[in-house]
Amino acid sequence: MLEFENIAYYTAAGFKKGKVTVSDGKVYLSPECDISKEDVDGKIILPGLADVHVHLREPGFFYKESIATGSAAGARGGYTALLAMPNLNPVPDSTEHLAAELDAVRRTAKIGVYPYAALTVGEKGKELSAIEELAPLVAGFSDDGKGVQSAGLMREAMMRVKKCGSIIAAHCEDESLLDGGYIHDGAYAAAHGHKGISSESEWKMVERDVALAAETGVKYHVCHVSTEESVEIIRRAKAAGVDVTCETAPHYLILTEDDLEEDGRFKMNPPLRTARDRAALVEGLRDGTVDMIATDHAPHSDEEKSKGLKGSLMGVVGLEFAFPVLYTELVKTGRISLMRLIAAMTTAPAKRFGLPTGDLYDGAPANLAVFDLSREWTVRGKECASKGSSTPFEGRKVQAKNTMTIYNGEIVWKE
Repeated sequence: MLEFENIAYYTAAGFKKGKVTVSDGKVYLSPECDISKEDVDGKIILPGLADVHVHLREPGFFYKESIATGSAAGARGGYTALLAMPNLNPVPDSTEHLAAELDAVRRTAKIGVYPYAALTVGEKGKELSAIEELAPLVAGFSDDGKGVQSAGLMREAMMRVKKCGSIIAAHCEDESLLDGGYIHDGAYAAAHGHKGISSESEWKMVERDVALAAETGVKYHVCHVSTEESVEIIRRAKAAGVDVTCETAPHYLILTEDDLEEDGRFKMNPPLRTARDRAALVEGLRDGTVDMIATDHAPHSDEEKSKGLKGSLMGVVGLEFAFPVLYTELVKTGRISLMRLIAAMTTAPAKRFGLPTGDLYDGAPANLAVFDLSREWTVRGKECASKGSSTPFEGRKVQAKNTMTIYNGEIVWKE
């Protein structure tokens, strides 16, 4: 049994303070009193963070990451639930191909890891995967890393996923508009001779898919939104009653193309956009259009990230410092409230994907993180539990440190 006396904690109804007890895998609260956000400054207990978009690389790319190292990184960052993307080898497009990943999860995961299945065979966008047999075993369906280029195939996918009661998490990218680009098609690309990725390559597919989602009634989730236009399309779709949610990532909420350097740690897909796009994302997060924050944790080897903006592979790590970076840059500066940040990293993803976290109440699953909001520290990629170390936040001084993570009532990380 674990006991925390006179400590602040988050509930979906507001911040409270009292005694928090963990016993037999459950949370018990007594007594409790409401407190204001101004009274939350030291240690606080949160429901375990939930990230609906990570790349754990196993099976197939063990040198980049494994379920063991990726879930350990998650535990250190305060996460108790990770949804793992399917760009693996073999691609989990059948129960046979999914089996190796599920086995590794059972054997080595430090926290809850919930795989996505591929939407199409081999993520090649030509024929649909074994949706009906996979649906009971996975968190949802995605071809993350690639957009489904055929509207007809996406419509068929939506209808079949809808019948299964599952969800599609879509990487929205129109490949006909890429033109070899690898950073945002903006001022930095023009000034430094780089090929750019247009904003339209994202929002045109978001526009197509929300129309298809309205037609089919599928549960539809947009991955890593990065543009002002995408936010507005999703805002209008929600107002019209479409069953759509979306995520953005810490780097899109904090950084822009103005922060770019000739370094692979600034290369990800979608790319860092403009200050106007960032402002739209922050406003979307504030008003609920952007439902949740996911890291898109995508580790690569040091060699793969050492070839500058042009030659490096796309993807950065983020699990171990997502909350501190966002708390420092968005909450401490008054751009969003602490309540909204926590909800976007716990309550919203848990509700959308049916995860055992997101709120604290008597009898809740004991999946918790204990953050010290007063702690200052510096982001160092090489100090991560992840095999990857490439982050655009390298060397940044942040506030808020996870000191303990509890999963299923057991301490899985303690400082």
